[in-house]
Amino acid sequence: MLLDHHSPDALHCGRSLLHHAILCSNPGAAEALLASGADHELPVAASRKYEFRPVHMAARLGQHAILRSLCDRGCDPDSRTGSGDTALMLCARYKRKDCVRVLVDAGADLSLVNDDGASAESVAASCRWRAGFRRAVLDAIRSGAAAHAAWSNASLFSYVMFAAGCGDAGALEALLVRADVDVDRQDESGFSPVMVAAREGHVDSFRVLVFGGANAGLANKAGETAVGLCRLSGSSELFEQVMLELTLEKGDVAGFYALHCAARRGDLLCVHLLSNRGHDVDLADEDGYTPLMLAAREGHAKVCQLLVACGAKCDVRTDGGGETALSLARKNGMAEAEGVVLDELARVTVSSGGRVRKHTKRGKGSPHAKTLAMVGATGVLRWGKSRRRNVVCKEAEVGGSRTFQKNRRRKGDALVPGLFRVVTTKAKEFHFVCEGGDDVAELWVRGITNATNAAVSAKGDIS
Repeated sequence: MLLDHHSPDALHCGRSLLHHAILCSNPGAAEALLASGADHELPVAASRKYEFRPVHMAARLGQHAILRSLCDRGCDPDSRTGSGDTALMLCARYKRKDCVRVLVDAGADLSLVNDDGASAESVAASCRWRAGFRRAVLDAIRSGAAAHAAWSNASLFSYVMFAAGCGDAGALEALLVRADVDVDRQDESGFSPVMVAAREGHVDSFRVLVFGGANAGLANKAGETAVGLCRLSGSSELFEQVMLELTLEKGDVAGFYALHCAARRGDLLCVHLLSNRGHDVDLADEDGYTPLMLAAREGHAKVCQLLVACGAKCDVRTDGGGETALSLARKNGMAEAEGVVLDELARVTVSSGGRVRKHTKRGKGSPHAKTLAMVGATGVLRWGKSRRRNVVCKEAEVGGSRTFQKNRRRKGDALVPGLFRVVTTKAKEFHFVCEGGDDVAELWVRGITNATNAAVSAKGDIS
């Protein structure tokens, strides 16, 4: 054996036998030389100051088998050439995909930059090979071979951030099983992986991260959160679905109004589940809207019914515009949702009762103050204790009868705002004037009619 009598590190024209084996693309010879003790870090003796080592030669020439032998023997994958390039940067410049995988497997530091301030990824981008470089790194991550590295600057690069930015859910799943992964590590601008996934519109990656424990409420230096970035995405509805599922499975997500989202989307089952878990049905979001307002605005009548049944208030107003669930439904032409809100407002009006002026003798007498209310679920309208003041109504309508209008015309209040009349099952007619004008009178009429019909449906004839 020649190596028994000659040093494997002897130089010829500035190069050792190992250097020549790499230049000749001879992995067998390189392995034999390394096994005999050849120095895997020995630089080429060049007349210029440009220094490079075996790892740089193998990376530049695309000799992935030799490169793997060098890494297995313990060479430094992050050693630099005279211009500050690492082997990974040379792979990026010369588009050596297999060599990238070998170096990533060996724990090469992807956060390093050369003398020009360029990282391996930016070098690849300048050579129009960014997609190929990313695929090579992601392949190594997905295979589970990518070694954990103590990056020189973890704020510049992390595997989780890289995979999130690329939108590779499979790579993220492979990473999140590791105990050493910090899923919320932030870069120099304060972006976390889940923020990057949201910003780039990568829904599947976002799902992997949040279900893997990422904090979607974490803020960057600009005050942005992943939840806020999701709203700006063209895939906002898909992001919302992920966050709704996350809320149902793991609890509240900071900054995400789950019940509001479900109500606006018309997700009846989700609204039911969230309200049963104690979500506040009257909580206003950052724009001042309650879940009921959003459901009414979008015309989701069944969701409105469910929220009302859970105790949602219909008279809540937004801070700025003074909008209500009713005004939003009307403004957007949502008649069915408007009806649901009106029914609840009417129910509250008649069940709570209120002060009215009651006319006598079909308008011939002087009106006097009374407290009017429907009695529970009995279908009885009451304004006093005697039987004559506890009646069941056959009909109710806004305004007065012709006889009433004739009798009050001289008094000047035949068409007074807030006037409504009822006709009882005994054919008795009564006129009342409520506070709040005709809008409130309509609620009284609607509430009396609904309450009476409900009592009849439940008990039959209640006259």
